[in-house]
Parts: sequence; structure tokens; C-alpha cells
Amino acid sequence: MRTFSLLKGLPVFEIKSGTKIGDVFDLNISVCGTVTGLIVRKGTILKRSLLLKVKDVSSFGWDGVMVESHEVLEPIKKINEYTFESQNPLTGKMMMTREGERLGLLEDVYFLEEVGTIIGYELSDGFFSDMLEGKRVVKTDIPPAIGKDAIIVNVKE
Repeated sequence: MRTFSLLKGLPVFEIKSGTKIGDVFDLNISVCGTVTGLIVRKGTILKRSLLLKVKDVSSFGWDGVMVESHEVLEPIKKINEYTFESQNPLTGKMMMTREGERLGLLEDVYFLEEVGTIIGYELSDGFFSDMLEGKRVVKTDIPPAIGKDAIIVNVKE
């Protein structure tokens, strides 16, 4: 299990050549709330974003993401799903329970790297509340309903 904040910025390496082919920039999240891929930034001056599907990742290490070949990276045409921070972002969205309780604003996600299943959400109630009480982590067992104004989750006890 890993959070996006730990994954962001990690280098992506090609196993065959040992070449760094980019850095993890964002997550691609499906409408049913699973991580389907990593958005990888490639290049120094002219940065290009490419999609690396979770199924094409050989391993998620603590110091880098490994792929068999750079050929698994795909151009991003248009993101119709969600990302965590860039286009159509989920970060900062209000999270609510199915019972109508406000949980907080989404700050990070906990997911199983190998399959992309999101199993928890790190929420914020604002800077001062976070300093006094800490951030709240909510675990879920079924996919969320992602809408324009809020994310609705079934909270696991």
C-alpha cells in the first residue's frame, strides 16, 4: 500500500537499459475510483506527459518505478477520467458519507500499487484543524461515487 504523495516525483526506469525515462507526475483515476495508470513527465525543457498503465509496471520500489521497456508509455490524448492533481483533479474535493456527513477535503489517497485499488483517503479540515487534530484517514470497501461537487464514500468501520 502506498500514498500518492510518496509516489509523486519518483523516477521511472527502463529495466532493459537502466535508463530513466521520466518521473511520476500524477495519477489517472477511473470513474469507478481505481488508479488505472501513472502520468509520467518526460523531458527537461519541453516536458511531455505520458500514460503508464498500472498493469505495465514491473515493480513499485521505494526509490523508483520499474518498467520492462519505454514502449509501454502511451501518449495522452485527452483525459476523460480523473487525475489526482492536474486535469480534472480530485484533490481538494469535498468527501461525504452516504449518510450525508461531511468528512473533509481530499488531500491524498492510499492504494494498492499492483492492482490500483484505492483503499483509503487522507482528508483535511483546514490548516489549523490539521495542526491541532491531525489529518483524518477514511477507509472504504466499495468504490466511491465521484461527482462534480463531491465524492461520496461508504465508510468502513
